[in-house]
Amino acid sequence: MAAIIELEGKFLLVEETTERGNRFNQPAGHLEENETIIAAAIRETLEETAYDFTPQALVGIYHWQHPVNGITYLRFAFSGQLGAHHPQRTLDDGILRTVWKSEAEIAAAGELMRSPQVLLCVQDYLAGKRYSLDILQHLGQAL
Repeated sequence: MAAIIELEGKFLLVEETTERGNRFNQPAGHLEENETIIAAAIRETLEETAYDFTPQALVGIYHWQHPVNGITYLRFAFSGQLGAHHPQRTLDDGILRTVWKSEAEIAAAGELMRSPQVLLCVQDYLAGKRYSLDILQHLGQAL
């Protein structure tokens, strides 16, 4: 799950430590057990940025395989409303800070992005791609 959050032409990113050194990424992470995709986007954004986030649309679903470690990533990217900031919160382990960057700044620093998904999500957002959250159906443990 990833949050695409724009404010005055800039996008909220996190700088995080990785096996390749410090890299930039959208607030993003993985599902926890029994968690919905939308709840994961809300939780990950709060944990990594100390901002509340309300998803309003799905920007896209992205499938990418890391060329070095071979891990395949499936990203659900959401746009939405930035909420309150909680500066007293400690950010997740590995998150160094939050930053705001324009599309041009993200593109110019491509080698410092966590993956090509970072720029592609921003470009899709700027192109107006938005899909209703109704497309996501959470069935829980139903058989």
